[in-house]
Amino acid sequence: MLALTTDKAKEILENIKGQQIVVVGDVMLDRYFWGEVSRVSPEAPVPVVDIQDETFHLGGAANVARNLRSLGAIPVLCGLLGTDEAAEVFIKECKDAGIISDGLFRDKNRATTVKTRIIGNNQQIVRLDKEVRAEINSLGEKYILSQISALDKLEAIIFEDYDKGVVSRKLIRKIVAFAHRKKIPVFVDPKHENFSSYKGVTLFKPNKKETEKGLGVAISTQEEIIAAGKKIQKILAAENVLITLGAAGMMLFEKDGSISSVPTMARKVADVSGAGDTAIATFAATFISGANCREAALLANFASGIVCEKPGIVAIEKTELLESIEPNMKNLQKIFEKNIDKFG
Repeated sequence: MLALTTDKAKEILENIKGQQIVVVGDVMLDRYFWGEVSRVSPEAPVPVVDIQDETFHLGGAANVARNLRSLGAIPVLCGLLGTDEAAEVFIKECKDAGIISDGLFRDKNRATTVKTRIIGNNQQIVRLDKEVRAEINSLGEKYILSQISALDKLEAIIFEDYDKGVVSRKLIRKIVAFAHRKKIPVFVDPKHENFSSYKGVTLFKPNKKETEKGLGVAISTQEEIIAAGKKIQKILAAENVLITLGAAGMMLFEKDGSISSVPTMARKVADVSGAGDTAIATFAATFISGANCREAALLANFASGIVCEKPGIVAIEKTELLESIEPNMKNLQKIFEKNIDKFG
């Protein structure tokens, strides 16, 4: 049974404060040019954007860290940067956000990943990507491992994998082995390349598309989702699996064999960007702070729903999450009552 009171949620969220959590993954600098369009170029049939502002934001694995910081945790970010100007901007953004950036390896042969979006009249006109997808080198692997092993108050590790080359199979094996020795829980937000490499983790959180590609199957019915979740648990020996299903909510598979459907709440969606980052950050932070798997899944579901209601990539605010508990649980109860045959 999915149940969570405001008092229990408040206790869990208060316990997050000061928890040190490592985020390992592909970091990105999101760059925005904001302007107005009033004419078409005489050189080609394209709009001319008169730039009025330029802003920078933390993306990729750094957005997971930003969500953790917003929830009260102490995030330590591990990944790759170049030695370029974008790297300096990225580190400054981390400092301003209260994110520890000591785990970022500077590779002189690599460009910092930058996603540049040009916005005209509040609409995205084009996105320009600058990135290198080559796998991390041995020096980078050793650096990240040394930074993680030097932490003496580490409570959890999150892998945020975007298939950009930072998370190698060797790095996964060594970090997971370290975590097992230290009894540190590991949470994974996977992509396609390393889908089957995360063995024995605490939580594996793929979305529907990643699950289909990772298992080589098509998923459309609840029975197929359940079969896929069980298969992932078996293949990876994962303690828990949480498959996110967009508008259909989430499906949680626990280590004791329990399976729970976590329906999404009806809401006005403005932007789904970053919702997965918010979900993995919220699940990990609440799980190590006293939530059981079902409570952590509920909180992750509510948190990702809140950020979807806002334009752009934003971090979850603890007060907003807490205020959402009572109305969301009432809505959840109505959903269960209307679908008693489906949820039991």
